[in-house]
Amino acid sequence: MKVVHVTQPVEAGVAKVVLDLVLAQQAAGWDVHVICPPDGWLPDQLHTIPWRASRSPGPSTLLETLRLNRLLREIRPDVVHLHSSKAGLTGRLAIRGRTPTIFQPHLWSFRLSDSLLRRACTRWEAFASRWTHQLVCVSDDELASGREAGVTAPAEVVCNGVDTTQLQPSDRAEARQRLGLGDRPTAVCIGRLAPQKGQDLLLAAWPAVLAELPDAQLVLVGDGPMRTVWQQGQESVRWWGHSDDVESFYAAADVVVVPSRAEGMALVPLEAMACGRSVVAFDVDGVRQSLGPAGAVVPREDVLTLGRELAARLAYPSLADGEGRTGRRRAETLFDRARMTDQIITLVEKLEGEA
Repeated sequence: MKVVHVTQPVEAGVAKVVLDLVLAQQAAGWDVHVICPPDGWLPDQLHTIPWRASRSPGPSTLLETLRLNRLLREIRPDVVHLHSSKAGLTGRLAIRGRTPTIFQPHLWSFRLSDSLLRRACTRWEAFASRWTHQLVCVSDDELASGREAGVTAPAEVVCNGVDTTQLQPSDRAEARQRLGLGDRPTAVCIGRLAPQKGQDLLLAAWPAVLAELPDAQLVLVGDGPMRTVWQQGQESVRWWGHSDDVESFYAAADVVVVPSRAEGMALVPLEAMACGRSVVAFDVDGVRQSLGPAGAVVPREDVLTLGRELAARLAYPSLADGEGRTGRRRAETLFDRARMTDQIITLVEKLEGEA
């Protein structure tokens, strides 16, 4: 089996999913290739084929499509797996159904667009169904959104998975000592500092937490284009920046916060649950399916309720710890990485057999 994964972006959750799939498929004896931009951490983890492509559509999209078409013609794969909206756009334009094609949006393009661009993205996704042999959605919500937008391609839901052998509950006090965080009620938010991830909403909710718990601390792990803007006037917040040791921050947390404006199914709640930590998150796609009773699901962009739910778990650690134990059981049972990679392997084999 010769499979090509095409991805843009090459960092964060999408890149983690691609890495997990590639390693599992290589272990199954497949001939696996990855086409992606040369920047980011994914090319450091795998041998990849460089493909220069911007994150968003623009004047360079036609040239990017032509380059991708040339690369795919040289490789001649049995199946092409396109990850995220940009690869889904250029890949389906390049292939146009000539090779069995899997498209995995990870988050629909129309979920993050303004009203005018949203209509264009919605029409494109519906049109591109004719060139999508298999749609893979990471949550029931994501599939429902696609169907509502007119996407008719055959579809399966394959929830994201995490490595529950590597991500495990560990000693909170030891992690805080290692990170120099001290013994204070601690909320942790991990993610790129960008509007989609919603840290500005969390910062708006944080004063209400401090009003209840003046010694509480918020640790933001990650970097991004909005750091300079959001950091102004936020002396009470620890701006950690990028870290390759996110496991230590999960371990140090009393509660993990996911204030995203949009997701398909975020990896952070799954990773936090695997580490035995309670999660408070806005009600975006995939969150209810992920969390169940392992935390609090807050109405989207409701900063008052977000602050109240955070304060409750920081004030009563037994509540957060009980949810954390529930989350660990859910991660092991429902969201283990091996289950995700096995499901995708089965879908690819089925698609190739039908070609």
